[in-house]
Amino acid sequence: MLDMEKASINPLLITVAPTGAETAKADFPALPTTIAELVATAQECEAAGAAMIHVHIRDDVHAPTLELARLQETVAALREGSGLVIQLSTGGSVHDPFDARLRVLEAAPDSCSLTMGTTNFGDDVFLNPWPFVCDLYQAAQGLGIAPEFELFDLGHVHALGRLLRRYGLPVGGKVHCDLVMGVPGGMPGTADALVAAVAALPPEVTSWGATGIGRASLPVALASLSKGGHLRVGMEDTLTYAPGQPVESNRTLVERVVTLGGLAQRDVMSRAGARALLGLDSAC
Repeated sequence: MLDMEKASINPLLITVAPTGAETAKADFPALPTTIAELVATAQECEAAGAAMIHVHIRDDVHAPTLELARLQETVAALREGSGLVIQLSTGGSVHDPFDARLRVLEAAPDSCSLTMGTTNFGDDVFLNPWPFVCDLYQAAQGLGIAPEFELFDLGHVHALGRLLRRYGLPVGGKVHCDLVMGVPGGMPGTADALVAAVAALPPEVTSWGATGIGRASLPVALASLSKGGHLRVGMEDTLTYAPGQPVESNRTLVERVVTLGGLAQRDVMSRAGARALLGLDSAC
């Protein structure tokens, strides 16, 4: 019998995306939309094995917002209430203007999402024109915020290489990206698509993960684990745990991929490990 090393040689970064901007609170009351609910979710998911939280915020009537004061209050509350790496979405909702999306960085998160191009998003269009992508990236560099490059199709993978060649590496020197798979209008949530995207990543990429939307969540998780990637899960992306079974909480989605990671002999990554992966300690 072969001896197995006790420590994982490729720890698994689990990011939880608890809310998003698409699902209405009235349709899904378990969705965490208040600051208190987000903090409680962060604490539960941190205890379950998550190391980073990807945050969208809502206003007092649970509608998506990018109000800067509320973003700042949310970041402060999450820092006080948890040890998770805080990543703010700069995508907001598909209707948010570019200037408001740029101002998200003023809330001083540890990390921000940075989508590498425009994509059809169901019946809508998620606009990310090249000049805006360049402005957002340079702003993150100037503020020492670690971007997570969100890639919805192979064109976005190509654009990432173009961006890095033009403007250099993020502060901290690490390039982390997330393959967002299964969005109607983007690349499918299949193992074949994931393998193709990973093969096309530019050489500057130091780590990558994947997000499966809806019914793609499990196939993408299994494919990502088998290729050595990391995972994002949460009620932003998945509202059904199994056919006919609604998701009860973000914690249950984190617990499921912790179990899958264990089967793949991937221990969960610590918060310190997540900061090192993103180059945050070097950026400070």
